[in-house]
Amino acid sequence: QVQLVESGGGVAQAGGSLRLSCAGSGRTFTYDDMGWFRQAPGKEREFVAAVNWIGTTVYADSVKGRFTISRNNAKNTVSLQMNSLKPEDTAVYYCAIKRGRSSPVPISPDEYDYWGQGTQVTVSS
Repeated sequence: QVQLVESGGGVAQAGGSLRLSCAGSGRTFTYDDMGWFRQAPGKEREFVAAVNWIGTTVYADSVKGRFTISRNNAKNTVSLQMNSLKPEDTAVYYCAIKRGRSSPVPISPDEYDYWGQGTQVTVSS
């Protein structure tokens, strides 16, 4: 059974940084695509960043230049470094895995097969 567990969420001040990590088990993700999504209260889940199996990355315009996604195949993990945080970044953040090899990098939540339980990120002004 595939499980994804996020960690690293919390409270930060505007302009601060947080680093989210997602550890996977039950499957080797070397040839899978990995992404981060977020959902704020009353809003739909939205794409944040993704990295495909060959390391190509894609970012939402709202986080480009501030967030960095990275993967560690040896540890079966994907991370999201979030800098210059803004109050509008407040949301529950989810990591997700899409089986197989994709090109272009998948950005729709409907394309992903496995999801973590989410971790809360709150940015205060």
